[in-house]
Amino acid sequence: MHIQIATVGKLKEKYLVQGIAEYAKRLGPYVKLTLTEVPDEKAPETMSPAEEAQVREREGERLLAQLKPDAHVVTLAIGGELWSSEDLAGQLDKLATYGKSHVAFVIGGSTGLAPAVLQRAQQKLSFGRMTLPHQLMRLVLIEQIYRAVKINRGEPYHK
Repeated sequence: MHIQIATVGKLKEKYLVQGIAEYAKRLGPYVKLTLTEVPDEKAPETMSPAEEAQVREREGERLLAQLKPDAHVVTLAIGGELWSSEDLAGQLDKLATYGKSHVAFVIGGSTGLAPAVLQRAQQKLSFGRMTLPHQLMRLVLIEQIYRAVKINRGEPYHK
């Protein structure tokens, strides 16, 4: 299975880069993993709703350009479905069983995801009603993907 994590912005914090690298290494024997970063749109700290929409649209265009036509797209969105780790494992297993070998998880920037990106998604996933920094969400997501793979293989989780 090929898993892609497509995100907005460059990851800068060393501890997040190291954590993601560790889980990417752990996933190596099990899946082909692609981490895709698209540039975030330069924007002032305070924006009008129209300016925020423009930022989302530009970032959305960049994200959509990175998604293969045959990818099964899962966006991370506060209004998405709440899954347990076992639910995520089951979803990945079901996708692999039915021939969806490319799964792309998409994390938006600080203003969220463009409507076009949300429409492209086959599924929307929420990690809860709390807002988490999009850069931290990358680490949480890749850890959960690793956990899901271990669940599907019936292997103990490496702590």
